[in-house]
Amino acid sequence: MRTAGKIVKGKYFDSFFLIIFENTDYVTAVNDPYLSDLTNRQDGILLSNFFAVEHPSEPNYIAQIYGSTLGILDDADYNVTGKNLVDLLEDKGISWKAYMENYPGNCYQYSFGPSNDSYARKHNPFISMVNIHDDPVRCAKIVNASQLDMDISTNSVPQFAYYTPNQDNDAHDTNLTFAMTWFKGWFEPKLQDPAFTTNTLFFITFDESESKGEPNQIFSSLLGTPVQPNVNHNDDTYYTHFSIAKTIEENWDLHDLGRNDTTATPFTKFLIS
Repeated sequence: MRTAGKIVKGKYFDSFFLIIFENTDYVTAVNDPYLSDLTNRQDGILLSNFFAVEHPSEPNYIAQIYGSTLGILDDADYNVTGKNLVDLLEDKGISWKAYMENYPGNCYQYSFGPSNDSYARKHNPFISMVNIHDDPVRCAKIVNASQLDMDISTNSVPQFAYYTPNQDNDAHDTNLTFAMTWFKGWFEPKLQDPAFTTNTLFFITFDESESKGEPNQIFSSLLGTPVQPNVNHNDDTYYTHFSIAKTIEENWDLHDLGRNDTTATPFTKFLIS
């Protein structure tokens, strides 16, 4: 269980939970009723000037945990070498796990699931990291998302958690209405459980805009007790996917990746320190 003695305290939050959706323009997402409701809660805030870094999907996922797109411009299977966010987390003893819906398990490295394309490797940046997929202990921390409910029930959700819905629930093969209906039904019950929410910063984002090319603006928001109450629910600071690693680094005083994270702005402006 995740007891207090095993938690590495952070400057702003003790746990970080990221969930990512697909291919939606900012103006579409910001007008969605459920996403709008989340940003207007007392502990919610909209990051209204947040941008993806490339098209199509995969380079954005890679950027989030690697600090660079490596020049990737497609959704092929890549094996990425070099330091990534997991290295920084483990150096400080911070627990992590990647929850992937419909993931077959056992360090599965094919492009799609064995029976359908509900699971897509291109939406799982961790499996692209060589020093993760070649390490059985690390690779075992990429799990089927059904594990999350068990982890909540045993108070063992890691301090850094990354959640990728399947290609229906993330709006890739459906639409935003479908995805947000799923998300509300999935998320709201979990928000009632302290094992999931205590000093946790929830980061809700999208990989890229539906419209190709620039400006590639996407909806992103923060939710949770680390958010300052009674702010205007809007942070218009310029952020990108590189800001994710920067925020994690600053919160836990980690080393950096030496890439675009070093110049990115962390989204900590309205967090309680």
